[in-house]
Amino acid sequence: MLPKILVVDDDRHTRTLLERLLANSAKLSMATDGAEARRLFADDDFHLVLMDQCLPDANGIDLLREFRVRRPRLVAILMTGFADVRDAVAAVREGLFDYLTKPFEDLEALEAVIGKALELDRAYREIDGLRAQLASESGQPALIGQSLAMERVLGQIRQVAGLDTTVLLEGESGTGKDLAAKLIHTLSTRADKPFLEVNCGGLPETLLESLLFGYEKGAFTGAGQANAGYFEKAHGGNLFLDEIADMSPKLQSSLLRVLQDHSFTRIGSTHLRKADFRLICATNRPLLAEVKAGRFREDLYYRIAVVAVRMPPLRERAGDIVPLAMHFLDHYNNKFGKACGPLTPAAVQVLEACRWEGNVRQLQHCIERAVALHVGGPLDHTHLCPLDEPTGLAAAMPDTSAPLGYQEARAAFERDYLRRLFDQAGGNVSEAARLSGIPRQNLYVRMKRWGIVTEK
Repeated sequence: MLPKILVVDDDRHTRTLLERLLANSAKLSMATDGAEARRLFADDDFHLVLMDQCLPDANGIDLLREFRVRRPRLVAILMTGFADVRDAVAAVREGLFDYLTKPFEDLEALEAVIGKALELDRAYREIDGLRAQLASESGQPALIGQSLAMERVLGQIRQVAGLDTTVLLEGESGTGKDLAAKLIHTLSTRADKPFLEVNCGGLPETLLESLLFGYEKGAFTGAGQANAGYFEKAHGGNLFLDEIADMSPKLQSSLLRVLQDHSFTRIGSTHLRKADFRLICATNRPLLAEVKAGRFREDLYYRIAVVAVRMPPLRERAGDIVPLAMHFLDHYNNKFGKACGPLTPAAVQVLEACRWEGNVRQLQHCIERAVALHVGGPLDHTHLCPLDEPTGLAAAMPDTSAPLGYQEARAAFERDYLRRLFDQAGGNVSEAARLSGIPRQNLYVRMKRWGIVTEK
């Protein structure tokens, strides 16, 4: 379905130009004054509003403020003359997506800005749709993302969730392995039974052993009464062993014996017990490499890696960064009782430029900090990372020592964005067009101009 764009401008030449530029990629509605714009806006759900600043009966900035009262997530671009740029910049600080100066000199740059604005609207709608979905699915864990990498992961999870087989989740720290495990449980036939989670890396061997196997009264000093372990407590449900690579060789051997027939004995007992549970494991280290290094049992590896799901790092799913950021922005606004946002274009640029070595967890903490320290209103790049505190965002911050002109800054952003996009798409222009939402031919022309592609 084509996105719907409302164009509000009393200049016939501007309307005609935009209609020719966007006729094949959007459904356009045209208004020549504020009154007509109000009527059209009330009757339809537009993905983007292109608003002239000077209308016969209204001020464009004031009209957009009015629209945003009714739709706080409205994505809008202001069209303005050079004399009005100062007001337009102030409007961007209030949450306007961007402003365009007339007359339009670079139609490719114009189309690129409109494409990015529509991408932001899609991200907003994805978050709203996800929230409604989760509300109807009784708190199903949220693995947010529509990138190809996440579509593959979610497809694997849906396939394996209903099967009573062991699952191994592999991926860097902060990629959401715990959420994936909970989602597998929620979608499984064991969803109404227990889901128990143990972090094998955070416990000494003896404590982890007693936690998993349970113990009888008097089995060791301090065992004042018998206690069932997680193998027993997870009966009928799912047991999630996080950071399985950190499990000691002794416990690896014990776990292998349990998995053979799901029988075990409590510490201090000879009574054989049985438990029916499905095992889900996770590790932030490549487990096969651990096997080759002699740190993990090969037979146990093949026992738990019946189905292996790789959780991609955030740098491999750059298209999910903004939706995730907005999800966390909503979450912490609700948690802290604040009204921070939306993200300014500069903030979006910094978020997308950062490598996020700490993955989704780092992004979450970044947004949490920004909301906690910001009084309210739009979040700019300076709110995301104070310049006196070095973090992974520092390298993505724009250089303020020698500020570029507006056109130079936009060109630099487009060049860097397209290079990252091309890399993320594996060098495939068609895939890059799908990820960005920019028509393939237009994207190819832009990439060729920057030397990213050299032949068609």
